[in-house]
Amino acid sequence: FWLKHLARFLRLPSFPTPLPKATPSFFKMVRINVLRDCLNGICNAEKRGKRQVLVRPCSKVIIKFLQVMQKHGYIGDLEIIDDKRAGKVV
Repeated sequence: FWLKHLARFLRLPSFPTPLPKATPSFFKMVRINVLRDCLNGICNAEKRGKRQVLVRPCSKVIIKFLQVMQKHGYIGDLEIIDDKRAGKVV
């Protein structure tokens, strides 16, 4: 409220000034941490009472990590689906 009055007093443009559209449309969001996404998916499914979780994309790190969790008894069966793309784990 007071910024508008101050801007009028100092003859500045009104706040907030609209920003120019600087992001081109060809930028896409990328996944930064797929292991974190995998573990969040497992935790969210457990909270909702689900028995299965579809994790994608999967990597060698995710597969090894889930195999260690399975060996220690934290998760049940693993089914690795190789679809010649990013892969899936159920």
